[in-house]
Amino acid sequence: MKLLDTSSLDWIHFTGDDRFDYPIDYWASVLTIRPDGHIDILFRWEPNSYCHFHQHLVDTTTTVLQGEHHVIEIEQGKEIKHKVRLAGDYAHKPAGDVHMEYAGPTGSLLLFNMYAPDGRLFDILDSDGNVIAPISTEDLMQQQRLAS
Repeated sequence: MKLLDTSSLDWIHFTGDDRFDYPIDYWASVLTIRPDGHIDILFRWEPNSYCHFHQHLVDTTTTVLQGEHHVIEIEQGKEIKHKVRLAGDYAHKPAGDVHMEYAGPTGSLLLFNMYAPDGRLFDILDSDGNVIAPISTEDLMQQQRLAS
């Protein structure tokens, strides 16, 4: 598989609604989910667009494959750090990481590697940090089946 030629992949498209006051426009393609709980996902952000405010429920390793990607770490409702990651940057975060993410002016493409033995991946949060929706491996697989 050529990770930079994503035209043959099945993508799930996520957008925001009136509950969010920031532009949400990103895509996910599940590459593999192994029976032992390891999952690999490509995420692609449109230029200057966010994904939903969220908390990772599992250890997550990310590699920026293309573009510029911004991560704003949040603790107790306040921004504590703003990181800009460029193509080739690699990061690992433990479970519990709460943050906003958005792409730079040309968008971004990232590879996420996670270990989710119970299938739970993320909690999408509202602006107060309350859980709006849990996201699991099964949720992603179901949405990807519908998208293909």
